[in-house]
Amino acid sequence: MQKAKPEILQNGLQESFLIRTFGHEAFLAPYHYHPEYELTYIIHGKGKRYIGNRLDDFSDGDFVLIGPNQPHCWKLDQEDSKASAVVIQFTHEFLGAEFFEKPEFSNINALLKESQAGLSFHQPKKLTKYILRLRKSQGVERILNFLELLNELARQKYHPIHVGALENGNSSLTDTNRINVIMAYIVENFKNDISLDDVANVANLTPNAFCKYFKKLTRKTFVDMVVQYRMNYAVQQLLHTDEPISSIAMASGFNDMSYFYKTFKAKMGMSPLAYRKKFMD
Repeated sequence: MQKAKPEILQNGLQESFLIRTFGHEAFLAPYHYHPEYELTYIIHGKGKRYIGNRLDDFSDGDFVLIGPNQPHCWKLDQEDSKASAVVIQFTHEFLGAEFFEKPEFSNINALLKESQAGLSFHQPKKLTKYILRLRKSQGVERILNFLELLNELARQKYHPIHVGALENGNSSLTDTNRINVIMAYIVENFKNDISLDDVANVANLTPNAFCKYFKKLTRKTFVDMVVQYRMNYAVQQLLHTDEPISSIAMASGFNDMSYFYKTFKAKMGMSPLAYRKKFMD
């Protein structure tokens, strides 16, 4: 598998920000990151949303804002030719370096700062009219409609999606980019066997140096991070499918059933079956 790379966006000469409507191909994109903010509105589709080290379900109407350089991807549970999404990408300076620093935009500026963790909005249906209006507009009207959308987002109820993989507040941009590449590899491969040699090679480090580096920046071992993704996926499958527990364990990357049961009980305080019964009854 090739190493994950940052996404490079190409703005048209007549566009200060990007707005695109994608079909099911959008959900084939690998775990990636870019320096722009991104608003994603799911018109139709159901699956798993990966942002930072967080895994959540998504479905029709999912509305999310993520900050710059936050790795992310959306994966469909099943192939769906009708799946579609609207994606808006913009920089903090798309209207000028200090535009959002003006007092009149304090609410939007606060929203953008909070979006570094990723924000999910509670009442996405109220936002769809702004998206529809924006998609149809051009010129100055396009800018005004986008500002109106951002203002409405700042007024809506929302909650942070995740705490990023990096736990070291003094991390450099180089460290951020390297960790994003590592996390991209984990997200794309956690359901399979992942060797320490392979992931160390992705980071261009020796296995020993990689373990120290990863632990320093994330406060977790590489194994702990992989297990976290596998557990998150297993929990989602337990709650939202009728698949046998053994099948879920295997699909989540746990090849040893006894290890899966032991790990699940240690993390969740009960067996997989008890967990499923408790939260599905």
